[in-house]
Amino acid sequence: MPQLSNRTSTFTDSVIRRMTRISNQYGAVNLSQGFPDFEPPAEILKRLAEVTKEDFHQYAITWGAQNFREALAGKIKHFSGLDADPNADLVVTCGSTEAMMAAMMSVTNPGDKVIVFSPFYENYGADTILSGAEPIYVPLVPPAFKFDPEVLENAFRQKPKAIIVCNPSNPCGKVFTKEELTVIADLAKKYDAFVITDEVYEHILYAPNVHTYMAALPGMKERTITCNSLSKTYSITGWRLGYTFANPEISERIKKVHDFLTVGAAAPLQEAAVTGLKFGDDYYRDLQAKYTEKRNLFLHGLDDLKIAHTVPEGAYYILIDISEFGYESDLEFAEILAEKVGVGAVPGSSFFKEPENRYVRLHFAKKNETLNEALNRLADMREKLKK
Repeated sequence: MPQLSNRTSTFTDSVIRRMTRISNQYGAVNLSQGFPDFEPPAEILKRLAEVTKEDFHQYAITWGAQNFREALAGKIKHFSGLDADPNADLVVTCGSTEAMMAAMMSVTNPGDKVIVFSPFYENYGADTILSGAEPIYVPLVPPAFKFDPEVLENAFRQKPKAIIVCNPSNPCGKVFTKEELTVIADLAKKYDAFVITDEVYEHILYAPNVHTYMAALPGMKERTITCNSLSKTYSITGWRLGYTFANPEISERIKKVHDFLTVGAAAPLQEAAVTGLKFGDDYYRDLQAKYTEKRNLFLHGLDDLKIAHTVPEGAYYILIDISEFGYESDLEFAEILAEKVGVGAVPGSSFFKEPENRYVRLHFAKKNETLNEALNRLADMREKLKK
């Protein structure tokens, strides 16, 4: 048999999705893969039921249904102040995963370098390799997950084609301040690099943190590719509706890459999701309040159990420190946690380029009763896990 691809030879399966399978195997409370166990907004579900009886069962326009893109442009304008031309600036994709891949393939050539902050969502490294590019990792230093501007500039001195910024960040929950984003933006302009942002958690923030849109900073709209998704904002992770927002020249290239990757996102789901894109400000305030309650519930529960953890500024992930348990492998710890304690987590090493085995990631996008059940199970984890 001929040799398989060299560029994918080092790939493993997704550790996040693997931990979901392990959680299911042991009947664990799945706090590994970041999807909610509560329903999407009723208005969206009502529209979805109506759509099944209407004529939305064939291909939409490849880069997104017209009314979806127009509603999306309105939402972008409302929250960022940026004008998004629905016909020239937006491409609807099959989730932000495809948005990121299409963006990377549209702007990088084999051998180009791309800066990735570490810890990072596991797809970023893979996207870089699949694009034929070479990642340059810059550490976000725990527990505050700040970067050293000089270390970052050293990375830019290597003439990268782009930098990837996840804000708010998965897995560490960091929200980049306007000052930090300005440092990144100034370096991108100085060294003539693109900025590819992942902003899927833009509406899941905890006071006093605020979301700053990279594309809204001075001089950045033309060189920023915003990747985003409806998955987290409207609790529809299985719908796989994402998008890119970029200048017309970049978007025209992304349209072509996207066409050959997936042709288009699901037409009936786009039609139903327009309802969500037109929600008023009350929805987003309620969303923030809901997740603030869940964060407080889960953090206070971990505090009561004296389990050391990070405090997320945004998104819905927590890294707990497992140093006290004496495991050399955080993957082994996570597997035993699912088996013996009944809680699913993701080993932190899957997010760090640095040799880091002291964290596992949990998420709290669950019903309160689910979170309380997880905390109940974690109560005796020391008895069951400490070596």
